[in-house]
Amino acid sequence: MKTTSYRLQTEIEHLTPTSQQDWFRNYLKEVLESDKPYYVKSDYIALSFMELDNKIDYLTSEIKTLTELKKKLQQAKTLGLEIAAETLQQYGIEKMEGTAISSLTIAPAKQKTKETIRIKDPHKVMELGYVSFSVDEKAVKEALKHQEMLDQLDPYVDVSYEE
Repeated sequence: MKTTSYRLQTEIEHLTPTSQQDWFRNYLKEVLESDKPYYVKSDYIALSFMELDNKIDYLTSEIKTLTELKKKLQQAKTLGLEIAAETLQQYGIEKMEGTAISSLTIAPAKQKTKETIRIKDPHKVMELGYVSFSVDEKAVKEALKHQEMLDQLDPYVDVSYEE
């Protein structure tokens, strides 16, 4: 990656909400008030921001590549561990002890079970008391638009707004 590092660009890179923003503002004023031609000042400022865009694009690309590599390595490690465990089990080895690594232990495979309940007769189950009721928030929101219902609901409902 070839980038040109402009001083203005470097100053922008170090800006934070808590940094001394006045110093940057003054530097920018110095650039604008310099004796250099207008187009040179314009190019300098624009190129500083363009170089930041280039860095951001480069980092985005690198992060994507590294994320893909990480995922691939994790999958390879998992597969390697599974194959190693199967092979060691074939030889009847449950635990290996070494000098650099204290031990390598084969754990039994975990069974993932998913419980699914199918209700054959919903009415009979509800008669046994297995029922839940909840407030229809959509209907409450609609009712709050009308003054009469607003007065009725006001003691029981708090309304807050977030931006």
